[in-house]
Amino acid sequence: MSNRLEEPIDERTRRLFKLLVESYLDEGTPVASKKLASDPGMSVSPATVRNIMAELEHQGLVRSPHTSAGKVPTTQGLRFFIDSLLSVEPLDDQRIDALRHELNPDLSPSELVECASNMLSTLTRMTCVITLPRRDHVALRQVEFLPLSGDRVLVILVLNDREVQNRVIHTEREYTAVELTQAANLINHEFGGRSLVRIRDEIVNSMQADKDRMDGLMQTALDVAGQIFVAPDEPAESQQMIVSGESQLLEMSSDTGALRTLFEAFSHKGRILHLLDQCLQSDGIQLFIGEESGYEFFDDFSVVTAPYEVHGQAAGVLGVVGPTRMAYREVIPVVDVTARVLGAAINQI
Repeated sequence: MSNRLEEPIDERTRRLFKLLVESYLDEGTPVASKKLASDPGMSVSPATVRNIMAELEHQGLVRSPHTSAGKVPTTQGLRFFIDSLLSVEPLDDQRIDALRHELNPDLSPSELVECASNMLSTLTRMTCVITLPRRDHVALRQVEFLPLSGDRVLVILVLNDREVQNRVIHTEREYTAVELTQAANLINHEFGGRSLVRIRDEIVNSMQADKDRMDGLMQTALDVAGQIFVAPDEPAESQQMIVSGESQLLEMSSDTGALRTLFEAFSHKGRILHLLDQCLQSDGIQLFIGEESGYEFFDDFSVVTAPYEVHGQAAGVLGVVGPTRMAYREVIPVVDVTARVLGAAINQI
């Protein structure tokens, strides 16, 4: 959303507005003109403050929640404050070191993401959402096949050195243990170290080739590999996203209707994943206030996100969801640094 105003505001008005927003974010109540006028840094009368507030209301930056109450910032006002008036202090070295200590590279990528989610929720006292690394950043290290009964085969996958997955697949025919061992050796030799997306593409191309020209070992390898790496694209709802600290929102909002709608969105995930995917395409911090996200279930909340990088490319997104009256000065650097430390930890695996 643009922070352009109908008319530029002078320095005194900017300082009064900044004072109003900071007071509102700190206390959560409408700010009266008398309180602003009594601030030691302002040498203006309550009447002058009221005139300035009237102009700010005309500009759409503040509003009166009740007839006789003070002012609170609007969504446009919060956007103007964040883009033009907010100064964010970097995290101190002690807190950064604590983050690095918790995000231990000895953990698997999925464990690191879960740890980062819980930690970010605790640090910000808000709900945290994190997407797991995209498949093009997940590499195959080793695969092993063990025959089960009939056409069933147990697949043991080692991904990114430390993450182990077990799956049961159904093959076109029954294979012996020797055939499966030879197929695993071939796949490890041909595809070991490559990303799952690249493996899928190469297997699809191989499966479309002339099978009559393939030897038996290659056909066996393609049969079992096709059951593992080649699958229809997953719907957004089935993509992997971790949500932590939903209960934090219960302590911050008394609007049970808005919370119920948001929790339903968390459970279905699809629309939230779509928003996070948009954030993945952008560099640095992305901040959505209320309706700026374009999703109704976020109308009463703010979302602060940052992508984390693996090998120099954006691999996933982490963020927090909280009330629009959040401590942006504190939340923004925590989200930013957590994303950087998480990416660095995954890079070391």
